[in-house]
Amino acid sequence: MTEFWLISAPGEKTCQQTWESMNKVTSKQYNLSLNYKFHMPDLKVGTLDVLVGLSDDLGKLDTYCEGVARKVAQYLAEVLEEQRDKLQENLLANGMDLGTYLTRFSWDMAKYPVKQPLKNIAEIISKQVSQIDNDLKSKASSYNSLKGNLQTLERKAVGSLLTRNLGELVKKEDFVLNSEYLTTLLVVVPKAAYQDWQTCYESLTDMVVPQSSRLIFEDNEHGLFSVTLFMKVVDEYKHHCRENRFVVRDFVYNEEELTAGKNELAKLATDKKKQFGPLVRWLKVNFSEAFTAWIHVKALRVFVESVLRYGLPVNFQAMLLHPHRKAMRKLRDILNDHYSHLDNTAGGGADANFDIPGISVGQTEYFPYVYYKINIDMLESARLQ
Repeated sequence: MTEFWLISAPGEKTCQQTWESMNKVTSKQYNLSLNYKFHMPDLKVGTLDVLVGLSDDLGKLDTYCEGVARKVAQYLAEVLEEQRDKLQENLLANGMDLGTYLTRFSWDMAKYPVKQPLKNIAEIISKQVSQIDNDLKSKASSYNSLKGNLQTLERKAVGSLLTRNLGELVKKEDFVLNSEYLTTLLVVVPKAAYQDWQTCYESLTDMVVPQSSRLIFEDNEHGLFSVTLFMKVVDEYKHHCRENRFVVRDFVYNEEELTAGKNELAKLATDKKKQFGPLVRWLKVNFSEAFTAWIHVKALRVFVESVLRYGLPVNFQAMLLHPHRKAMRKLRDILNDHYSHLDNTAGGGADANFDIPGISVGQTEYFPYVYYKINIDMLESARLQ
C-alpha cells in the first residue's frame, strides 16, 4: 500500500491521550492500520484572516508540489530506459525510501525557519519548487532533443532499405566515379520482383550499361541494386523505375560526407552518454527536494486547518496512518465514529453537502477530523495514462 492518511485531532486532556485513543481503536483493537506520530514544529499562528487566506493558497501549492515531484520521478524513469529497475533506489527523500521518510518526518529547520510567518515559509517552498520545475523543463528539452536526433540517425542506420542511410552499405567500388558521362544509381527492388528487375533494367531506357547491375545488400523485404547509365537519361530512367515500382534512392557517393555522418552518430552517442550521469544525479537530488518540500506543505496544511477547526491555543495531535489495503472502508467508519463528537455533521462523512468558510476540504473530502491523503507511488499517474 502506497497510500497514507495524514490526520489530526484536538488534544484531549493531553495530546498523548489523543494519540493513544486513536491508536487503540484503529491499530491495537482492530488492526486496521500502522500508525505513527507526525511530528510538528512550533509554527507561528498569525491572524485568523491570514490563516483563512493561506488555507486556499496551501491547497494549490500542495497540488503543484506533488505535480512537480511526480514529473521529476516520471522523467527519471524515462531517462533510465533499460536501467529502469534502478528507479526505486534513486527515488529517495533525504537518503531514505519515501515511506520511511514520511513515517519519520522531521521538519527541516534550516530550509524552512519556523520563526518565519507561515506565508513566508509557503513562499520559500513555492520558489524552490518553481525553480526545480523550470530547470526540469530546460534540462528535459535539451536531453530529449539530443536523444531524438540520435534515435533518428539510429533508425536510418537499421531501418528499411526504402528509408535507411545507405552510406553504411555501399563501397567505393560499387560506383563509377569521376566520369564525365556515366553515373551509378541505387535502386530498391522488392524481393518478389528480382526477376523482373534482371529482365528489364537494361531496357527501361536507352544508354544503360549492359550487365552493370549488382546486388549490394538485401533485408527481409527488399534488395539494393546498383545500375550504371549515362547521366543524360537519369530522369527518364527514374520515371520508368517508378512505373515498375522500383525505388531509386537519391544518393551520391562522397567519402567526406559519409565519414561526417558516421562521426555525427558517434558524437551524438558520446554526448548522450556524457549527459546521462549528471542528468540522473540532478533528477535524483531534485526529486528529493521536491518530495520533501511537498510533505512540508502537507504539514503546513495540517497545522493551518487544525487551528481553523479546533481553535486556539494550538492543541492538536497530527498522526500518520498507513491503512491495510482491505481495511480502508472499516478504518474510515471507525475514525468517523471515534471523532463524531467533533462535528454534528460527522454522520454525513464523505457525502456531506456543505461548506465551511476558510476550510479548504472540498465537499467530497470533509470529515470531522482534519484529513489529507498522501500517495507515495510517484508513477501512479503514468500507469493510469
